[in-house]
Order: sequence, then structure tokens, then C-alpha cells
Amino acid sequence: MQHNRGTWAGGAHQTNNKGPWKMVLIVHGFPNNISALRFEWAWQNPTKTIRLQHLDLKKLPRKETEIQFKIRVLSEMLRVGPWYRLPLTIQWLEHDFYKEFPPERKPPGHIITSFGPVKSRNHRVSQALSTFEVCHICFEYIYDNKELKCVNEKCNLLAHLACLAEFFLSPGEYVPIEGSCPKCKIILKWGVLIRKMKGRNYVEDTESEVVNEEQISQDKMFVDNNSWFLGCNDDL
Repeated sequence: MQHNRGTWAGGAHQTNNKGPWKMVLIVHGFPNNISALRFEWAWQNPTKTIRLQHLDLKKLPRKETEIQFKIRVLSEMLRVGPWYRLPLTIQWLEHDFYKEFPPERKPPGHIITSFGPVKSRNHRVSQALSTFEVCHICFEYIYDNKELKCVNEKCNLLAHLACLAEFFLSPGEYVPIEGSCPKCKIILKWGVLIRKMKGRNYVEDTESEVVNEEQISQDKMFVDNNSWFLGCNDDL
């Protein structure tokens, strides 16, 4: 939510005489600009967006201010699709205006509430953080940079580790060995996929490795902790 300082500062004409205003709250963390713009439009037009039509959101005359109404709309938006699934952050820039959401309208637990100004970050880092890949098996976002990629350079398969593991496993099996790529159909070795993922996420001190020792360590990790392949289709 931002306040208008008048047409002299680039503000809207219809609110020219209502400034100076302050920006008190922003929502960020959208996967792309289009998603953010759609959210902004819906927030400004709660009676027009089809996402909120079932709520019939209207400002209560003499009972709530404009900012109270906007916060109420926001509390409803963050609990409906597609926004309730996104890793968003509610950033209160002006703590004096902070108002906690009612218990019945609290956003999902993965949506963060922060206070203070947004800190500038390195462009390369912020660009990486604003891009979210989508798993080609469950079609959900991949948040932790632990996606598996096909070794075929012409194939663009991306998948959660747990999703591809479940895809490879047969009844009664607990540790994948190999399987057919869901997209290009080539045979993929599970150990090769894991090593490729580890190579992307960690900077190795040396390029040399003892293959046998790594394979033993890798198999032991999956056998000792088999929870990694459970709940593949659970909501994020």
C-alpha cells in the first residue's frame, strides 16, 4: 500500500489533494512480474477480480478506514489461490501502521511477515532468488535448489528429488537405482543424478573423487533416512 504525494510527484490526479502519504506495506516474493501485477490489480479491485467474488468485499462505511479495508482485503487474498501457495513476504515499512491479522484470517504459515525497509541486494543474487523452477512431475515450485535434471542436454526435465524417486521406484523398493526419464525416455542412473545435483549446489575442493566410497556413502544416506521419498504429493 502506498500513499500519493500529488501530481507534482507523479501521483494520481484523483488523489492529488490527499497527500502527502507514506508507503506503509508491500508484498513481495512473486515468481515473476506478471504474477505481481495481477496481485496488485486484484488488491486494488477486489470487487472485480473473480478470485474474491465469493466474498463480496466492500468497505464498511464509518466502520473502517481505507487502510483498514486494504488490510482486510489482503488478509483474504493471501488465503485463496493462487496466492496462498506462493512464498510471499508481507513487509511492513511503517511499524506504526502495523495491524495483526485476525486469527480467522491469518495467512498460511509459510508466508513471512517482516518489518523495516527492504534492503538492497546484489543484482545477481536477487535475480536468482526471484526465479522459481517448476517440477515437471507434480507441477509445484522447487524452492530449495535441490531439483534433479536430466543428463540429456536436449532434455529440459526438472523435478523434485522426492518426485523423481517415487517415479523410479517399483512396489517394495526403497532406494532407486535407475529409471526412464519422464520426458525424453532415456535411462537415467540415480547415482549419476544425485552426483550432478550435489555438484551444482556445493563447491568442491577438488574435482577428484573416489567413486566407490561416494556410492557407499550415498546408499547409506538413503537407507538410514528414507523419509525423503514420502509425501511427494503433499501441498507445499
